[in-house]
Amino acid sequence: MTNWRAVGIGFLVSIVAGVVAFTLPVVGHIGAGLIGGFAAGYVAGGGIGNGLWHGLLAGAIGGIVLALLFGLGAGFIGTIGAGPVGGFVGAGVFVVGVVIAVVLALDSAIGGAVGALLAR
Repeated sequence: MTNWRAVGIGFLVSIVAGVVAFTLPVVGHIGAGLIGGFAAGYVAGGGIGNGLWHGLLAGAIGGIVLALLFGLGAGFIGTIGAGPVGGFVGAGVFVVGVVIAVVLALDSAIGGAVGALLAR
């Protein structure tokens, strides 16, 4: 059974760490996923599989929210600067962001497994 409190805590940690991660673009986002997943797995406990699941959920939800915000922002800026074609810029950024969010959710799952392992 999914512990939504653990997922919510991991999600919030991922969002905060993801915003801070813009100072170190690649390393920071990987670290943000690991930290958020670790928090979700630690709160959920219950073994490696349970932590993996909760970390994956927290990372995926956090990554999709960040991708959505980035896509909307890029679309708005693109529309202002490039006229009617600018909206496609935001759509492209959003699609790439969702793909990256799904890939980065995997490191959240790893962090969740470690967090659940250490919660024992």
